Amino acid sequence: MRTVALLRILLASLLLAALPAFAGTVLVWGDSLSAGYGLRPSQAWPALLERRLQESKPPYRVVNASISGETTAGGRSRLPAALQAHRPTVVVIELGANDGLRGLPIPAMNANLQAMIDASRQAGARVLLVGMQMPPNYGPDYTARFAKAYQDLARTNKVRLVPFMMAGFADQPALFQQDGIHPTAEAQPRILDTVWQELKPLLR
Repeated sequence: MRTVALLRILLASLLLAALPAFAGTVLVWGDSLSAGYGLRPSQAWPALLERRLQESKPPYRVVNASISGETTAGGRSRLPAALQAHRPTVVVIELGANDGLRGLPIPAMNANLQAMIDASRQAGARVLLVGMQMPPNYGPDYTARFAKAYQDLARTNKVRLVPFMMAGFADQPALFQQDGIHPTAEAQPRILDTVWQELKPLLR
């Protein structure tokens, strides 16, 4: 019996040694812009991020739990279960675009984003907030208040902010799919580079 027990302990040790050692987990919590709408999963910027992080020693694991069509209300309701399941080191919150496109009240979006920041921090995760901007046809007042919402949240909570994930190519139609909303595969490395500038300092 003692020999069997020792063999089991040895086998368990070998299995643990075979598992990859991760420095932590990055949870990408977004909408279609991060889910890779219209693209192969391997083309979306979170997949490119995972490949980049595999080069670090030890590597980080990336969990892309983004859902096309997601709003801040939906993200807020789903987040607690995801935090418990994945225990992330960093949470990248990329939500709000669908709230804006639907013209939903900005105070409600603010409250939902704040709740997600709070929940992430309570779970021990660092937070990166990824902002969005609305097209000018939504009117100067709404577009200005929408962009400012992310800035205010980042400043109040002292979290890092990507002001606009499509910065540098938003005015280039060739880098968008036919709907004019979702970036193409060619644009994904640009998104990653923009996000990476603010994400990298959180990977410590």
